Amino acid sequence: MSVQVFCDDRFHPAATVREGLAPLGRDWSFVWTDNVHEWKPESLADFPAVILSKSNTASATDWSPWLVGGKETAFRDYVRAGGGLLIVHSGCASYAQVEPMRAVTGGAFTHHPPACEVTIESTDDHALTAGVDARFSVFDEHYFVTLDDLDADVFLRSRSSHGMQPSGWTRREGAGRVCVLTPGHFAQVWLHPSFQKLLANALRWVSAS
Repeated sequence: MSVQVFCDDRFHPAATVREGLAPLGRDWSFVWTDNVHEWKPESLADFPAVILSKSNTASATDWSPWLVGGKETAFRDYVRAGGGLLIVHSGCASYAQVEPMRAVTGGAFTHHPPACEVTIESTDDHALTAGVDARFSVFDEHYFVTLDDLDADVFLRSRSSHGMQPSGWTRREGAGRVCVLTPGHFAQVWLHPSFQKLLANALRWVSAS
């Protein structure tokens, strides 16, 4: 199955996402979108699933927003038409004022304290946490979010000395599916066995639209 991946932004280099997804390349074929200036929203329709791990900056060296000029609704329209969207870490950052993106995400990143020890706690007997440790710890940015969609299915929570936050949820939008995972600043988080399982489960779930 081909999955389009959007990554690389001001604070999150593409190399982290590439390293983190490499072990999953046995089951999925990842198509990397690095040059967003030439990207056309209609190309989303070619993929049953899309990973967004990129904030609203064009690249690590170009800090201008990329979801502009009519592209703001691209991901919402894609999901409503039956696409599957997996949003990881920075994919929910800096879109708080981009209303169509905030709506399809079901919420928005607000801030994070300095990177610290974060404990991830999963909900028992949930399709997306099958094979995932009920509790595991990573050194990561602890994302704090505003969850707008009160009907979102929260299956993951994160705890640190700064408090507890929802860190994984699913929601439906039209004919499609959305999954959000807020951990993932460092490659070591992506490569943690439980996070690898979460990624695999999430990709299967969103692509089942």
